[in-house]
Amino acid sequence: MSVEGTEVQVRPGIEADLGALTDLYNHYIRETAITFDTNVLTVEERRPWLLSHPEDGAHRLLVAQDVPSARILGYATSSAFRPKAAYATSVEVSVYCAPDAGGRGIGTLLYTALFEALENEDVHRAYAGVTLPNAASVRLHERFGFTPVGTYREVGRKFGTYHDVAWFERPLGTDRARPAPS
Repeated sequence: MSVEGTEVQVRPGIEADLGALTDLYNHYIRETAITFDTNVLTVEERRPWLLSHPEDGAHRLLVAQDVPSARILGYATSSAFRPKAAYATSVEVSVYCAPDAGGRGIGTLLYTALFEALENEDVHRAYAGVTLPNAASVRLHERFGFTPVGTYREVGRKFGTYHDVAWFERPLGTDRARPAPS
């Protein structure tokens, strides 16, 4: 697939990606309130996260890789929403792009592939939490048919400031998760 003239491959995340994925995520830990993790992670600390996303099933990890350079441009996940058994058909989804890859369509490419991968899985709903303000993430989720279901006010404190998290949901299963035309 081509994004802004760059050949991009979307594929399942593998062990060899762990260093690059950890570095990408650590950027958001250090520089933003997008994640509420506050301490950077080592590759070893991040390994259980990688292993919790097998190549098939409801919990996936997909990476977008620049084909010529093999550089990871971003990743998307579907993860367990809550640990109790009755939540098994719900997933929490997220997408992270490399800092210089935002606004180039990488998030759209990743979510398109992720939701296509989930079409034949026993998943009923996808949920996404968006730390506010984050207009780009809100727009991305709305394009994929997510609707707001509520906001947790001042639920997390990072960098000495309390942050709200807006929650969005999207039905899965028979509905196809395609972005709305821009």
